[in-house]
Amino acid sequence: MSKLQEILDYNKLFVENKEYVKYITSKNPNKKLVILSCMDTRLTELLPKALNLKNGDAKFIKNAGASIMHPFGSIIRSIIVAVYEFKADEVLVIGHHGCGMSNLNGDEVLEKIVQRGISKEVIETLCNAGIDIKKWLHGFDSVEESIKESVELIKSHPLIPKDIVVHGLVIDPETGKLEVVVNGYE
Repeated sequence: MSKLQEILDYNKLFVENKEYVKYITSKNPNKKLVILSCMDTRLTELLPKALNLKNGDAKFIKNAGASIMHPFGSIIRSIIVAVYEFKADEVLVIGHHGCGMSNLNGDEVLEKIVQRGISKEVIETLCNAGIDIKKWLHGFDSVEESIKESVELIKSHPLIPKDIVVHGLVIDPETGKLEVVVNGYE
């Protein structure tokens, strides 16, 4: 059975049994939070539980490393929409220990890309178009520094109101313990 068919079979029963009822909420976050976190699979259920968040409490944005790569990319766009359209008034940037983006080597990722069948010509075309693919694929050396950089980018963004509070935290993906890197109230 394919992964998709397995999902569809489960979904059919989920809907028929009305299991969705306990998740019904509005599109506005109850706690007026927007959270940028890593896409790490260990955080899927652990992060909301560790923060005492339930369905409907926060807007979640996930990417590799919980890092903002561009001041006008999709992450900032999502935060701006959460602030102006969904009335979020605080942002939490939450990285985690043992992140796969920590010390990720762009050269090694490029090697894997070529091994999977993407031609070197495609990579050269992207580089000739001004895309620094190695830098784009490179991770970070310190999760704490990456969080500080993302927090500062959000706080200093020209489209983010100055009254939006931005925090930076690190979570332990084993225990759920939080460490404050940036306290947005200070």
